Amino acid sequence: MNSNYKKILGFDDKWLVIIGTPVIAFLLAAMMFADILVDDWWTFCRGCLMVSFIYVIIYWVVFRQVFIVFRKKYPKTGQTIRRITLQSIVLVVLYFSGQSILDPVMHRLFTPYIIQDARHDIGMAIASLLVTFLVVGIYETIGFYTRLQKSSLEKQELKRMNMQSQLEGLKNQVNPHFLFNSLNTLTYLIPENSEKSVHFVQQLSKVYRYILEIRDKKLIFLEEELKFLNAYTFLLKERFGENLHIKMDIPEKYLNDKILPLSLQILFENAIKHNIISSEKPLFMEVFIENGDKLVVKNNLQKKNQVMNSTKLGLQNIKNRYRFFSDKEVEVIVTQKSFIVILPMLDAPVFAMDN
Repeated sequence: MNSNYKKILGFDDKWLVIIGTPVIAFLLAAMMFADILVDDWWTFCRGCLMVSFIYVIIYWVVFRQVFIVFRKKYPKTGQTIRRITLQSIVLVVLYFSGQSILDPVMHRLFTPYIIQDARHDIGMAIASLLVTFLVVGIYETIGFYTRLQKSSLEKQELKRMNMQSQLEGLKNQVNPHFLFNSLNTLTYLIPENSEKSVHFVQQLSKVYRYILEIRDKKLIFLEEELKFLNAYTFLLKERFGENLHIKMDIPEKYLNDKILPLSLQILFENAIKHNIISSEKPLFMEVFIENGDKLVVKNNLQKKNQVMNSTKLGLQNIKNRYRFFSDKEVEVIVTQKSFIVILPMLDAPVFAMDN
């Protein structure tokens, strides 16, 4: 329960409660009953301070719960004004409702020690409300600062991961395995079909050029990513022939949406790495739009018994990078026959990575 409260509030308020309640109780009592504090310390402690402490404890517990409820209901930064406004109204209503119940009880219990009058009651109400909103302000300020600091750290980490993933993607594409397979395919093509060999080299050049061009970009137009994917899959098709079937159905109106650079290539590479591709078990891959805002990559599932060592540039990396730009989650659906990854398409602008 404490961990849940900490998550909602944005910080652990245990020490704020432990230290704050006696301090505020004393200051409130001293402010309203300064004459009794000076003339009769014992009466002040048994009466004024005790009453003040009871009020502070009760209201702190109740108002803290109200704060948690509204924080949970309106957690986003854009909802701050609405949350504080509604929260303040509820706090004022609860305060006066509580006063109507607590005052008669407190007066009956502590009348021998405290002489109550209208001025003190009005002054206590005003002072109590001021202290209430002061405490709420402390919660808001600490919570805001904590969330701001956490958000800054998360953004820095995601930025680092984004840069790292771009570098890893580059390394992954220029690694000896990819180059060896491409050159090996080219070796077979040259004596058989020189025209096709030239086209193969052109597509290989497009793949490398694209990787170099997008290494400083956080997002990329879907049209650009698909052009790269066409060049990349051409090389794959030359390698696997009819054992690999690729179908892409992307309406033109979605080409200006954005996705993460190399995300499609990563998903294609993972599918090829982890699945059997043979004449008996060809691999079928599809790329299509779903519900107007989701890009779906789907392949039939026929897992290898052994797979290559992971480059650690996989689904989790894509998920983490997506969190940098959107609250929309990357969905992964695994059935007995299919492996499906759904990428949210984004509306954020395409811009260069900050240095």
